[in-house]
Formats: sequence, structure tokens, C-alpha cells
Amino acid sequence: MVYTLSNQLYKYEHGLTAAEQRAADVCAGEAAAAVRDLRLRLGRAVRLRRRARSARGAAGAVTASVRFPSRVR
Repeated sequence: MVYTLSNQLYKYEHGLTAAEQRAADVCAGEAAAAVRDLRLRLGRAVRLRRRARSARGAAGAVTASVRFPSRVR
């Protein structure tokens, strides 16, 4: 919604009505919930990627250590 400059100045000087404040609080709460969910999803994705990478590195290290002594003999 677009307000004229005089209406914006009035709102700034006198504050919001109770209904407007409730609407602003609801919007802020929804935005905070969306940000929290996004952070959780990104955190899970990063953790899964780290686990997969470390598992591949550990498997490679195990096979390399098993192969190395057989070449020496």
C-alpha cells in the first residue's frame, strides 16, 4: 500500500494503530520463521555434504593403506 508523504509523516509522529501494529507483528513473525527454517535446511545440507566428503576420504585412506603394504612385498 502506498501512502502520501503527509500520511507517512503523520504515522511517523503518531505511531501505528493497534491493528497496524498487529499486522506488522504477524509479518515480522512470519519472516522470522521463514529465516529460521531456511537456516535449518541449509545447515542440514552442509552437514550432509561434510559427512559424505569425510566418508569418501576415510574409505580412500583405508583402501590406500591396505594396498600399500601389498605392493611392498
